[in-house]
Order: sequence, then C-alpha cells, then structure tokens
Amino acid sequence: MPLTTEPNHYAILTAMLAPAFFLTATAGLLTSANARLARVIDRSRALLRELEESEDAEDRAIIEQRIRLQRTRSRMILRASQLLYVAISCFVGTSLSVAGDSFLGHRVAQLPTVLAVFGVLSMLAASVLLASEASHAVAAVNHEMDDAYVKANRRNRARQADR
Repeated sequence: MPLTTEPNHYAILTAMLAPAFFLTATAGLLTSANARLARVIDRSRALLRELEESEDAEDRAIIEQRIRLQRTRSRMILRASQLLYVAISCFVGTSLSVAGDSFLGHRVAQLPTVLAVFGVLSMLAASVLLASEASHAVAAVNHEMDDAYVKANRRNRARQADR
C-alpha cells in the first residue's frame, strides 16, 4: 500500500466527530444544571418574600439560614455551569485542532488530546459539584421538613393550652 502525504479527509472528519459524544453528555449536564439553577432562584425568591412578611425573630433567623443555603447552592451550580462551558469549549477545540493538526502536517499532534483531557476533567469537576449541590438540596428539604414539624407541634401545643 503506497504511503501518501495527502490528508485522509474521511479520517479527519471521523476524528473531528468523536468529541460530539462528549458534547452531547456535557449539554445534558448543562441542561440539568440550568434547570436546577432556575429552581434555586425560584425558591430563593419565595424565601425572600417570606422574610419580608415575617415579623417573628425566630422565623426570620430560620428563613435567613435557608436563604444562605440557597445562595451556596446557586454558587455551586454556577461554578458547575462554568466548568461545563469550559468543557464544551475544549471539545469544540478538540474537533478544530484535529483538523488543524492535519493541515499543519501533524505539528501539534498533542493539542487535540490535551484539549480533550481538559474537557473531560472539566466535566468531572462539574459533576462532582452538581453531586455536592444535590446533597445540599436534600439537606435543605430535610431542614425545612424538620422546621415545619417543630412549628406544627408548637401550634398544636398552643391550641391545646388555649382549650
């Protein structure tokens, strides 16, 4: 089989499409992160309304604690989203660098691999952040359930004392 110095266009196109699988996974995570961020923002707004309406110091302290937790969650999701955008950029860069490397006579052969590794590492870091944020979300719901239980018992005891 004769060796040729001409680029194999089909091989180049195939190599350029490989990062598309990572792009699809990253886009799915980003969609999930954006939906989670929207829920956190909605919950934060509801808590701010509750804080504004509350006159009880103990209730206000609880609501302020919940707002702090939502702020932490929103920051985590924001960082994860930023990492996912970095991953997308790396995967697009991987595709472009595969073509560029071929046209430059394989002078930057490691660039596609380096970009792909950075993209995968960004996805990994974002996934860890999103998993941690999910734990915070469960903790927030558990705290709210505990607080609601305590409040309901307090009201129930007050009603019984009034009888």
